[in-house]
Amino acid sequence: MTTEPTTVGTEFAEPFLLGVLASGGLDAEYVRGEGNTLYRRAEDGTEIPVLDYVGGYGSLMLGHNNPEINAYAKELLDGQTPVHAQFSRHPYANDVAEVLNRILQRERGDDEQYYAIFANSGAEAVEAAVKHAELDRGLRLKALADEIAAHVEDVLTEVTSGRATVPAAVAESIEDLVTEVVARNEAQAARSPLFLVPEGGFHGKLAGSVQLTHNEGYRLPFKALAAQSRFVPRDQPGALRKIIDEERAQLLDLVVEGGEVQVVERAFPLFVAFVLEPVLGEGGIHELTREFAREIQDVCAEASIPVVIDEVQTGMGRTGDFLAATRLGLRGDYYTLAKSLGGGIAKAAVMLVRKPLYHGQFELAHSSTFAKDSFSCLIALKVLEIMERGDGEVYRRAAERGEKLLGMLRSVQADFPETVKEVRGRGLMLGLEFHDQSGSEHEPLRAVAQSGFFGYFVSGHILRAHRVRTFPTSSAVNTLRFEPSVYLTDAEADQLEAALRDVCAIIRDTDGASLAPVA
Repeated sequence: MTTEPTTVGTEFAEPFLLGVLASGGLDAEYVRGEGNTLYRRAEDGTEIPVLDYVGGYGSLMLGHNNPEINAYAKELLDGQTPVHAQFSRHPYANDVAEVLNRILQRERGDDEQYYAIFANSGAEAVEAAVKHAELDRGLRLKALADEIAAHVEDVLTEVTSGRATVPAAVAESIEDLVTEVVARNEAQAARSPLFLVPEGGFHGKLAGSVQLTHNEGYRLPFKALAAQSRFVPRDQPGALRKIIDEERAQLLDLVVEGGEVQVVERAFPLFVAFVLEPVLGEGGIHELTREFAREIQDVCAEASIPVVIDEVQTGMGRTGDFLAATRLGLRGDYYTLAKSLGGGIAKAAVMLVRKPLYHGQFELAHSSTFAKDSFSCLIALKVLEIMERGDGEVYRRAAERGEKLLGMLRSVQADFPETVKEVRGRGLMLGLEFHDQSGSEHEPLRAVAQSGFFGYFVSGHILRAHRVRTFPTSSAVNTLRFEPSVYLTDAEADQLEAALRDVCAIIRDTDGASLAPVA
């Protein structure tokens, strides 16, 4: 028996995606990574450096193969750290949770405590958050139903004993009234729960998390698998309250007032949670406004809807604060962290839930074989140690490097206003949006834009011509994203600037034919 490939030239691993990458000239194979650089192998065996602005979609805050993290990983593996020790004490996981609590309390400016559930990826952390929120909703609904049932029994006792009567305007008999109340409440309780998500949001592609993702191409094929979302416009004040009012539901309860039976309404907890990214990633690098953040906080508090803040891509210092929500004044009942938490080598993720909301039974209802293992937790601790070092030097550097990069992008926009529509983002999570070229007078450029892969063709040209790697955001393909490590140098920023100026000139001054790779 052999494990050597026997079918030369046949692609079995996601062949369709490889074809899409090849059409844009992005089907490169990388053999090594270091800092902000990936390396390809040339035909003569030498390495070709490629400047990487994709950064593992935000996973490489500390760069490819960070020397300190790699050395620690080797130490852990050489020491035979027990990766699989399920159903035992995990002090290293508790250490991660404790450090995260200290950081959250500093950023939030309060003493709120959070319990931690560990996972392997951002989408899994989001799934854990929404599952816990649904468990909480279900328990609240059961408590309400039990309370109503007790009230109904009390009212029946009052009526049958002659101490209370049913007004004719309410029902012909207590039996009819109870039947109506029970039927109405059962119908309401059977309604599928709903989530609230900003338009443009992305929270993963698992069966549950994909329902929170606005892009219909990802979501609609799997709509029947899980509870649905109402997507909230980000630029329409009052839209959130309007949606909640439209979906508002009530249960019926019975009380005795002045010797008469009365029907009263009780709020039915239909919404599981409001789930958001402080900066939309796949939706085109849009930071939520402070006004929208305040509306979310206030309206959700009034309606008793928990807020889940997805910091999978935005957190870990990427925007200049440990949490991107900090600058917006947003406070979550849940937080999710992943990507850079693993230092670029470990699959580490965590869901944090506010202590007053926590239900211990969730730990038995939800688990993962690899989550909370010693290797990923200890790597996460090392990452947090590096980030907190020097009184948060990493965060300050992310803000400073991000401002420099943003200034460069704005200078490109200023010189190519016909080509660049907008530059936006914060820290080291930035985006550059091109004007739509689908109406261009030049057929090659028009065809590229109308293909639906405009940003990928632009990225392919930048890779081929300038050895710079970037990709568009998946739900806004006219927007290129830039998420380098905190160790970005001025020379690396200059290299990106040259690449962007070149591609902007091509879009402005030529028919765009050179954007497509030569077959």
